[in-house]
Amino acid sequence: MPENLRAVRERVAAAAARAGRSVDCVTIIAATKAQPPIVVRQAAQAGLTHFGESYLQEAAGKMPALADLPLTWHFIGQVQANKTRAVAEAFAWVHSIDRLRLAERLDAQRPADAPRLNVCLQVNIGAEASKGGVAPRDLPALASAVARLPRLALRGLMCVPPPQTDPARQRAAFAQLHDLFETLNHAGAGLDTLSMGMSADFEAAILEGATFVRIGTALFGERPSRDQIQSRRGHS
Repeated sequence: MPENLRAVRERVAAAAARAGRSVDCVTIIAATKAQPPIVVRQAAQAGLTHFGESYLQEAAGKMPALADLPLTWHFIGQVQANKTRAVAEAFAWVHSIDRLRLAERLDAQRPADAPRLNVCLQVNIGAEASKGGVAPRDLPALASAVARLPRLALRGLMCVPPPQTDPARQRAAFAQLHDLFETLNHAGAGLDTLSMGMSADFEAAILEGATFVRIGTALFGERPSRDQIQSRRGHS
């Protein structure tokens, strides 16, 4: 794990330098889907502080075991409407808001004694039916409405573009999100966050302005299959 993290940090720094940006402008979110608490703890001991979870049930099983650590938890998967209360109570960030009703539920259910919940709007850059995200044409109206919710802090945009192996095509997708980000800011949105880029394309994302990169495989290796996870649980 420490060697993988060192390699990822070197790649982040190199991409930031190519973009003429400070490496301090880019934060690594360790995507810990399917990783047990001991692995998350080891990652924290190696120096990571931001962790991303995609499934609430899985997160609920590991976050209490790590409550002694000063970690910042990001929800990076699709939020189910019937689980917004638990997400609103447990996480500091939600990256996948794509409809107003979801934002309204999170706003209403954020504890009054907690800081405002940081949120990003997920944009469906590739118009893929299999992925969540607001259509680019509907983004301004959603951003305006979410920005008015008192318990949420609208911070930026997120995307999961179609997989591409060509770096130029990777950059083109991220450039689309950056353009939308700039358009909203020119209209006064005050956004400061671009959550884009994963293990296969985070360098292209950094070149196009990413401030959060969500890294799983490059840090932890290939995720175990669901059958492997179930088998481990059966022998634990």
